[in-house]
Amino acid sequence: MTTPPSSSSHTTRAHSFNTAAAQYAANRPSYPPALFTTLEDLADRPLKGAKVVDVGAGTGIATTLLHARGADVIAVEPGEGMAAEFRRTLPGIPLVRGTGDALPLATASADFLTYAQSWHWTTPAHSLPEAFRVLRPGGALALWWNTDALDIPWIAAQAQRIERYFEGAHLTKQGIATGQGIATGQGIATEQGAATKQSAAELRTERAFQGVPEPPFHTHRTVRWSRRVPVDTHLANIGSHSIFLVLGKEGTEAFLAEERARLLETFPDGQVEEVYDVLVIVATRS
Repeated sequence: MTTPPSSSSHTTRAHSFNTAAAQYAANRPSYPPALFTTLEDLADRPLKGAKVVDVGAGTGIATTLLHARGADVIAVEPGEGMAAEFRRTLPGIPLVRGTGDALPLATASADFLTYAQSWHWTTPAHSLPEAFRVLRPGGALALWWNTDALDIPWIAAQAQRIERYFEGAHLTKQGIATGQGIATGQGIATEQGAATKQSAAELRTERAFQGVPEPPFHTHRTVRWSRRVPVDTHLANIGSHSIFLVLGKEGTEAFLAEERARLLETFPDGQVEEVYDVLVIVATRS
């Protein structure tokens, strides 16, 4: 088993998005309507009319969908670049700067706290009690990630190429590739051996509250969906992940150039069918 990334490398990756906010907004996948139906089912309450805090909101991909669902949303985002992109595209939705480990919000003020692709940037021993402090009794903490559907052959093959590329560049020892997978929860690759939807979901669910003295009761479900995008969008999506952002332009472009050729063998029309399993975990405050 590889060792966890150091605090400095984790912070570097977390802040790397601020230099690529526009790329992130333009190319990252969204989420399917079924995700929000599933969230409401697991939380046993509707989003419509609910006070929702979207933490680690980034450029506002999830915030937009929560607002469209009828929720009263406030966003929390620590990064300057991501916050600027958020304000540019969603000027009518309140945004405050802060982190999940120290939320700048009143106690018992929210019905939902949502973390779309962002919980893994927090320290659960701090972020869990903070979430439950901000939630009202009966409120729901919802965490979700788009993860690659590794039972799709071309997706599994791409994940393995990414794994090999970073191992070949001797970046594992620097904390960029970790035992939690190359992308550490952001939809590029998962831990070797977690090749089935069930095992990957169980592994991530188990790790969601790692380090918490008393993990809360929680449920989880996986929602599969797909999108069809040009090969350039798919490659830009890959390049917007923190592992590539910290790698640097030269190394990233070298990998993506080779990957383009491989993808066009599988998708000669230049349209890539990305398939995702969205894992959603919900814990309710008593």
